[in-house]
Amino acid sequence: MKKIKKLLIANRGEIALRIIRACKELDITAVAVYSEADKEGVWVKKADIAVELQGHPVQVYLDIDGLIAVAKAQRCDAIHPGYGFLSESAEFARACTKAGLIFVGPKPEHIELFGDKIASKNAMRDIGVPVIEGTQEPIFDAKEARRIADEIGYPVIIKAAYGGGGRGMRIVEKASDFAKAFEAATAEATKFFGKGDVFIEKYVKNPRHIEVQIIADKYGNVVHLAERDCSIQRRHQKVIEISPSPLLSPEVRKELFRIAQKAIYRLGYESVGTIEFLVDEKDNIYFIEMNTRIQVEHPVTEIISGVDLIQRMIQIAEGDKLHFLQEEIAFRGYAIEFRINAEDVKNDFMPSFGTITQYLTPGGPGVRLDSGIYAGYTIVPHYDSMVAKLIVWALDWEGVVRKARRALDEFIIEGVETNIALHKEIVYDDDFIKGKFTTSFLDERMENFALLKSLNPDKTERTGSFMSRLIQKGLVTLKGDFV
Repeated sequence: MKKIKKLLIANRGEIALRIIRACKELDITAVAVYSEADKEGVWVKKADIAVELQGHPVQVYLDIDGLIAVAKAQRCDAIHPGYGFLSESAEFARACTKAGLIFVGPKPEHIELFGDKIASKNAMRDIGVPVIEGTQEPIFDAKEARRIADEIGYPVIIKAAYGGGGRGMRIVEKASDFAKAFEAATAEATKFFGKGDVFIEKYVKNPRHIEVQIIADKYGNVVHLAERDCSIQRRHQKVIEISPSPLLSPEVRKELFRIAQKAIYRLGYESVGTIEFLVDEKDNIYFIEMNTRIQVEHPVTEIISGVDLIQRMIQIAEGDKLHFLQEEIAFRGYAIEFRINAEDVKNDFMPSFGTITQYLTPGGPGVRLDSGIYAGYTIVPHYDSMVAKLIVWALDWEGVVRKARRALDEFIIEGVETNIALHKEIVYDDDFIKGKFTTSFLDERMENFALLKSLNPDKTERTGSFMSRLIQKGLVTLKGDFV
């Protein structure tokens, strides 16, 4: 077992700050890196050491040789990739090992396996994990793809073979739409992942998107940290994540945990990982993919389990054993994460850039905020639009929904457009209140949610909007001429 004393964080934004905090609690010196565009980042200011990377503001975070050179120059023992950028690069993991650095993550061969959606699906099928009917090899030929789709039967879904995150993905309802959708999916896959290969699956309508958080060490110990419901999405991009899933039956939950733990043990996987499933209307379970990195939504799991996932990643990378057994983990309450994006909901969710002029954050019991921004910070156009994650917790579902309403109402960001108002609408939706949602939840409601008069209302408008919703739900009755 090799103790990590100094760690380089090959990432930026709120996840870089999250890793810095974990390092400080483990008495590890945290080395941050940043582009010229990120020089005012809060993680830069809070790291023990911060090193500027010269070059393109995106490419510097993808420069394997450059990042390893900085780690070696700073005499680091390890590199943590965070999420995005190089976090799922087997090449980066191998390069770290070759340079004598600990890569805080799984083995390169597992990153490689699960980075290939078709190979991973076949591997899971081979060990008895249920998968959706579809192609078993990548395909690029449009005519062959159409033949396969016709054979499977519509609707089908076209997915990028070497990517994820909703990119290179198209749903095809009927044969006449296939050619156009295939062209669009392969073009998008080529743009984002460098390869246009796709695979085709039977499309499962209105499923719940459920993922299971796993931790495994090199000694064969595997535990789950419950499930997360990621069904509330926009165009296959997660918007809200919840743990545990409000209406998942105990039988389905138990089976999801059994499948996930068995798969991780059989594959010899080490580190944290997330196995993602679709659960259809009849409670059939289908594996869709595995993410071999820390997830954006990991805080909801930390809150209900009390387990620090970043610290466990680091300790497992050092060669340490898991510090607990499955039966020693106690899950408590409900947690919801809201992704706060700098984007204009009224303008097709176009990213919003500029300087934040006002930044008032929510707080109080059961509220956590993972953020890399502040008043005076300038959001630049080079990176993902997510600027913060608001996480709320309560003992029961009704309580966590009420907590969410209060916290969202307290959260004020001015100077840029955000999706906070959209989240406010969601938490007053009748089906959300009942815990009933599938992957079509948001797309079915967007037309109504887009009718918001203002995404950054002043205090009077916010209060009026809040009061009007209470009236609509029958929670407040007005008497006389009060308005």
